[in-house]
Amino acid sequence: QVQVAESGGGLVQPGGSLRLSCVASRSIFSTYGMAWFRQAPGKERTLVAGITSAGKTNYADSVEGRFTISRDNAKNTVYLQMTSLKPEDTAVYYCYTGTSTDDYWGQGTQVTVSS
Repeated sequence: QVQVAESGGGLVQPGGSLRLSCVASRSIFSTYGMAWFRQAPGKERTLVAGITSAGKTNYADSVEGRFTISRDNAKNTVYLQMTSLKPEDTAVYYCYTGTSTDDYWGQGTQVTVSS
């Protein structure tokens, strides 16, 4: 059974930083890409950042230059380092991975940016 689990959310002031972590089962982590999505209240879930198994990254325009996605293959972990956080970054952040036939989501972690 593939498992995906996030951690690291919380409350942070505007301009602050936060790092999210996501641990995935080794069986899938070493082969497939990983991604972070987020969903704000009343809005659709959208892609924040992605990283391939080879380490190639991509970002949503809204977070380019502020967020960094990375992966530690030895720990089966993908990170999302978030800096210069804004109130509009407030959302539930989800870790995602998938194969050609299956999607795997974490349970989500809340990030709130507020003074």
